[in-house]
Amino acid sequence: MKAARARTPRRPALKKPSNPSLKDPVGVYCRVRPLSRPDQECCIEVINDTTVQIHPPDGYRIFRNGEYRETQYSFKEVFGTLVVQKELFDVVAKPLVEDLIHGKNGLLFTYGVTGSGKTHTMTGSPGDGGLLPRCLDMIFNSIGPFQAKRFVFKLDDKNGVGIQCEVDALLERQKRDAMPVPKTPSGKRQIDPEIADMINVQDHCKAEEVDEDNVYSVFVSYIEIYNNYIYDLLEEAPFEPIKPKWNNCNTPVRNGDFIPPQSKILREDQNHNMYVTGCTEVEVKSTEEAFEVFWRGQKKRRIANTQLNRESSRSHSVFIIKLAQAPLDADGDNVLQEKEQITLSQLSLVDLAGSERTNRTKAEGNRLREAGNINQSLMTLRTCIEVLRENQMYGTNKMVPYRDSKLTHLFKNYFDGEGKVRMIVCVNPKAEDYEESLQVMRFAEMTQEVEVARPVDRPLCGLTPGRRFRNQAFREELSRKLEMRGGPINGETEEQSVSEMFLQNFPPLPACELLDVNDDQTLPKLIEVLEKRHKLRQMLSEEFAKNVLAFKTMLQEFDSSVVSKENYIKGRLSEKEKTIAGQKMELERLEKKIKSLEHKIEILEKAATVYEEDNRNLQQELESKSQKLQRQASDKRRLEARFQGMVAETTIKWEKECERRVAAKQLEMQNKLWVKDEKLKQLKAIVTEPKSEKPERPSRERDREKPVQRSVSPPPVPNAPPVRLRHRRSRSAGERWVDHKPPSNLPTETVMQPHVPHAITVAAASEKALAKCDKYMLTHQELASDGEIETKLIKGDVFKTRGGGQAVQFTDIETLKQESPVGRKRRSSPSNPDPPEDAADSEWTDVETRCSVAVEMRAGSALGPGYQHHAQPKRRKP
Repeated sequence: MKAARARTPRRPALKKPSNPSLKDPVGVYCRVRPLSRPDQECCIEVINDTTVQIHPPDGYRIFRNGEYRETQYSFKEVFGTLVVQKELFDVVAKPLVEDLIHGKNGLLFTYGVTGSGKTHTMTGSPGDGGLLPRCLDMIFNSIGPFQAKRFVFKLDDKNGVGIQCEVDALLERQKRDAMPVPKTPSGKRQIDPEIADMINVQDHCKAEEVDEDNVYSVFVSYIEIYNNYIYDLLEEAPFEPIKPKWNNCNTPVRNGDFIPPQSKILREDQNHNMYVTGCTEVEVKSTEEAFEVFWRGQKKRRIANTQLNRESSRSHSVFIIKLAQAPLDADGDNVLQEKEQITLSQLSLVDLAGSERTNRTKAEGNRLREAGNINQSLMTLRTCIEVLRENQMYGTNKMVPYRDSKLTHLFKNYFDGEGKVRMIVCVNPKAEDYEESLQVMRFAEMTQEVEVARPVDRPLCGLTPGRRFRNQAFREELSRKLEMRGGPINGETEEQSVSEMFLQNFPPLPACELLDVNDDQTLPKLIEVLEKRHKLRQMLSEEFAKNVLAFKTMLQEFDSSVVSKENYIKGRLSEKEKTIAGQKMELERLEKKIKSLEHKIEILEKAATVYEEDNRNLQQELESKSQKLQRQASDKRRLEARFQGMVAETTIKWEKECERRVAAKQLEMQNKLWVKDEKLKQLKAIVTEPKSEKPERPSRERDREKPVQRSVSPPPVPNAPPVRLRHRRSRSAGERWVDHKPPSNLPTETVMQPHVPHAITVAAASEKALAKCDKYMLTHQELASDGEIETKLIKGDVFKTRGGGQAVQFTDIETLKQESPVGRKRRSSPSNPDPPEDAADSEWTDVETRCSVAVEMRAGSALGPGYQHHAQPKRRKP
């Protein structure tokens, strides 16, 4: 088993100073795009400079249960459809450029649905440049005369910057000039006409309070985040195919893990700032050069045609402007070679891809995958904003999920207090984008509540300000004086000018001409003159040397006095600077205190306003509640009176009903008593009748011929021909039945047999048979107490259940029973010599009492003999 390698502990690094007590909210601005056609329906209306109103389009209420609600959203500033790019730049981007020149970071990104004008706002169009070219123009207008020579500043691969000496920078420039590949464009080259109109900005906007004793260099880089991978748009490497990822054993890793081509990795520098490793960073010296580099990367950016946008951005693009600056030395000639004095600030201009719905764009394949990754990264941004807002408002300490997306991971430092953050919400007012625009407005409203710590100004270098211009003025004055005196200008020595001055002061040589070889007068005269000139020259040289020595002594004394005075002045100046610094710190402290007090006062005013509003709302609610209670009390009293009347009416009604039922019951009982009396009279007549022979039970025909009626059915017609009984028909002959006959049933040889037409006969109930019918009948046989087979027909209705099955609800039971009249058991017994009075009646009504099914003839029926069914009544619950 391989031992785990211990991780090297991270060295704590110093972050950029920020003031957590002073926080600024994220500046959110709204820009409304004009409609593409004047007859389009609009759902967004600009109310004033800070408020927009969004309302549902016509027909939208049909899908939302009739709701129709207009919603207003407030922003820091709202730009309508007639706002030009310059006005937008002056309000939103110009303060970020000024902070960049003063050494502070900034982040500006555009957010909105697809086709809402984000790319137009950032890049612009021919003749109307966007925010990006205007930012570049303002930067170079401000630092133009103070730029360092190329390659003086050099960026390293760890998000840092260093200073090269003049020799190394010169070698780098010579190497660049000798390269055969085309160099980055310079300001003197012919500009591409495709982008010439975009950067032709005539505003000449400049930043205020630019430090003139610093030198500056601008570096630009351009990346895109596509499918959650980072790609360098300025890289000249060819597009390589996808390669598998290899492990330490030189074998591909499992699960098919692949590295996308040319993708870059995010890393964290020693100050915990995120940067893209291996990203191409180009040093530019003019607006034209910088924008042409941007346009070169813009042509590589991934765009596609969708149903909603002809040139839809399929990735998030990030254009990064880095400004490196360092102070000049004390003489104002060269850059100060101290890395601690270098300031590197950064401005990120982000053009986010638009959120979209696939049911509207009809995306498929790669477009569908791109849309999913775009929406996922925007959702992660929304989640990070929500967690930041919750942590700040409620004091929680939830972890912000920056690492869930490359977009949020790259810019997490800005939300942690590394600079200003500003967002431009671009919206399209057409009615088709109503739901997407509503989500964008809600996200923007939530983003405004997030606060970012304000960065602290960079410290002063401690050198005397104005060094550059003093040195320049000294050189100009020196060259001017030398030109006036005719002295050396370009490298002539001081000794040569003094010698020429001496020769000009000597007396001129006499005219001499040698005509004869034996002339002995001209040469001695010439020798005498030359000796005098030589003596005079020696005297002048000695005098000049003495004067020079005296002047040098005077200069040394003057220098020493100047140095002492300078030291004294420096001491006094340092004391004054300390005093000024202390006063500045005190002023800053007082300003911070004033701002904090103003903030507290503002919070208290807001709280008081909220409390007053709550008090008014509570009072209104209390009044409405009291009115509601009064209405409820009055309604209750009315209901009580109504219920009392209803109770009285119901009581009278039921009393009458009870009286009616009692009268009916009495009448029924009287009828029953009359029947009993009649039966007793018949029994008495039978008993008192003289018995000449053995009593014989009358037959059923005689019973039917008796005048006393024992049932509702009329007696049959005398001497009628015998009736052939037919099979019993069901009352539901027109319905479909399931005839369930178990195999254990025995066939009976009775005349009456159950017969149901159009029935499905089954031996066991099944769901398939029940699904086809709406009636059910079960034939059940059992042995009665007298030993005869009793057949019961149990009927029911078939219902469908919610689960898709079938259920049977039993409604009726019919009973068929066969008896033998000869073997019937008598009710009398010797142990009971005195039968009850109704014994005879019991014998005569045996069929009615022991059989629950009877067949009766309908007398006088034109259709012939028929059947009337008497079912066994259901037992009621007591």
